[in-house]
Amino acid sequence: MKTEKISEAVVRRLPVYLRFLNELNMKNVQTVSSQDLGNKLDLNPAQIRKDLAYFGEFGKKGIGYDVNYLIEKIRQILKLNQDIAVALVGAGNLGRALCNYNVYLKDNMKITAIFDDSPDKVGTSINNLQVHPMKELVGTIREEAIRIGIITVPASEAQSVADEFVRGGVEAILNFAPVIIKVPMHIRVHNADFTTDLQSLAYYLDE
Repeated sequence: MKTEKISEAVVRRLPVYLRFLNELNMKNVQTVSSQDLGNKLDLNPAQIRKDLAYFGEFGKKGIGYDVNYLIEKIRQILKLNQDIAVALVGAGNLGRALCNYNVYLKDNMKITAIFDDSPDKVGTSINNLQVHPMKELVGTIREEAIRIGIITVPASEAQSVADEFVRGGVEAILNFAPVIIKVPMHIRVHNADFTTDLQSLAYYLDE
């Protein structure tokens, strides 16, 4: 598997495949074809076959893909077969919502630590996770081997939080703040910006 040649678009489609495969598994469906996957996900079956072929030959001609086997392989590719600790900074409404959703995740990647600099929030709990002060962030990241950070603070605070994540040693950041953060090249950043997504949707509305 030559991961250096695999585009971000391919990697972003893998969780989409995984989610649908999990749905099939819950319905006790044992095999699925790329055509069926394409019809359900509104994707070109050839694109699906090409995406999966980057990582190996998982299907059988005339039969399709074994659902359980493909779930296992995609989880391995996405490293979801190992424990991945996540830290979240910002115990506001969005941060709380993400922590609440965290309870229902079945993957090994979970939010294990929450931080905030508000005295009103520090010491409170969200789904059995206590909100810690920011001064404990770096130490906790190192002690608990936290690899991913989530930022749900206002734009004005996002860069300083990112700096602390970098100082602690995270490898990737999911940024919900509506601002571009700057980090070293070796740290992966994905931006989740509701405003720009909504604004881009407006383009497709009828005149």
